[in-house]
Amino acid sequence: MSFCTNCLYPQNPDDACFCIKCGKLILLKERYRPLYALGKGGFGRTILGVDEHIPSQPQCVIKQLCFPEENPADFKKAVELFRQEAVRLDELHHPQIPQLLAYFEQENRLYLIQEFISGQTLSQELLQAGVFNQGKIQKLLQDLLPVLEFVHSHHVIHRDIKPENIMRKSSGGDLVLIDFGVAKFISATGMMKTGTTIGSPEYMAPEQMRGKVLPASDLYSLGVSCIQLLTGISPFDLYDDTSDRWVWRDYLLPENQVTPHLGGIIDKLIHNALAQRYKSAQEVLAAIEIKTQTGKKQQPTTLRSDTSVNYQQLRDFLAWKQWEKADKETWALMCQALSKWRVTYLSNSDLESLPCQDLQIIDQLWTKYSQGHFGFSIQTQIYYSCDTDYAQFCSTVGWYLPYATSPRQQLSFKLSAPIGHLPSHFWASGTQLGKHMKALAAKVASCYN
Repeated sequence: MSFCTNCLYPQNPDDACFCIKCGKLILLKERYRPLYALGKGGFGRTILGVDEHIPSQPQCVIKQLCFPEENPADFKKAVELFRQEAVRLDELHHPQIPQLLAYFEQENRLYLIQEFISGQTLSQELLQAGVFNQGKIQKLLQDLLPVLEFVHSHHVIHRDIKPENIMRKSSGGDLVLIDFGVAKFISATGMMKTGTTIGSPEYMAPEQMRGKVLPASDLYSLGVSCIQLLTGISPFDLYDDTSDRWVWRDYLLPENQVTPHLGGIIDKLIHNALAQRYKSAQEVLAAIEIKTQTGKKQQPTTLRSDTSVNYQQLRDFLAWKQWEKADKETWALMCQALSKWRVTYLSNSDLESLPCQDLQIIDQLWTKYSQGHFGFSIQTQIYYSCDTDYAQFCSTVGWYLPYATSPRQQLSFKLSAPIGHLPSHFWASGTQLGKHMKALAAKVASCYN
């Protein structure tokens, strides 16, 4: 059967040139034959078609955008924006993005012709196979973040990322980001201007609700997609309006929990405040990569280092969840490993001199007994995910910035404290503020590379 894009009559003969109901041409651009409608949205409809100019007649996706005929001025503006958008989409040559094949105007309607991808959307996969585990979510992020990085580097924002618009190919299982029909190009002067709200409300970032979009808006939608796939529940039901916060963890099945590290990444993806959210896909990838590298570390095989420091007492404090005693013991052991006595703080050069073996034993004991909640490597990945912004880092780990290295800092010695809250940094020079964190992060990274 052939589908008429004018009157929507779906039962024209396979080889029909004109619609038997309205008499209009069936073929688009004299080559693309619509077969049947796949879906409809506020901006038009999506239709499965075939390209009859190619001998094999490959399938394609036809995106039809409709505008009221009684307003020619609006249509003229729409055509102009449509052409600009099509040029941008034509630049997106990526194996995980359907290729743009053609764009044109016909009968006061605008058309995009795109490559057809055979597969199943993640929304369909969720219905058939059930909720995703954390391994599948991390793989999803690692697969799609490079695609978003590529898209954003070409000054395009997708605006409608959701499980329905992420497809797993039938061949190979690669993830593909589909439905760029509502994508908007960014310009230096226009990307923060208030405009038409486009997207799906369940997944839409707060600024997008107000008609403003940034790359971080796509990251927000990707994070919301993750929590829906983890829980199988509508994002509307995963947000508590009373407390004004996401409560997605409350809906995880007992056997489907996530690590504090992955949970922290998701929380930052879906933070309402732009300042607290990841700014780019590369930032998220860096956070995942840092944890991947530090996650390769072995559990300590000895509680006594080559510097003759004995870490048994620290191990016991941590095993008994005596976090405050473990925090004080950490400071004492760092001084001992450096052969420093009666000092009030460690300098950046001291951190550079701290033996990697001692630093790794301390860090691995903290991460092991806090189940990845505390530790120097956890703090390091948070610091880099904050783009080395010390004020943002302190806010994320729950430190009050003016007293970040002072005894007046109010610490929480509970596992319910923010991720990365401990060990404290009272041992750092108060006059150096964030420089000690920069030095510590560099040392951690070098010790695990």
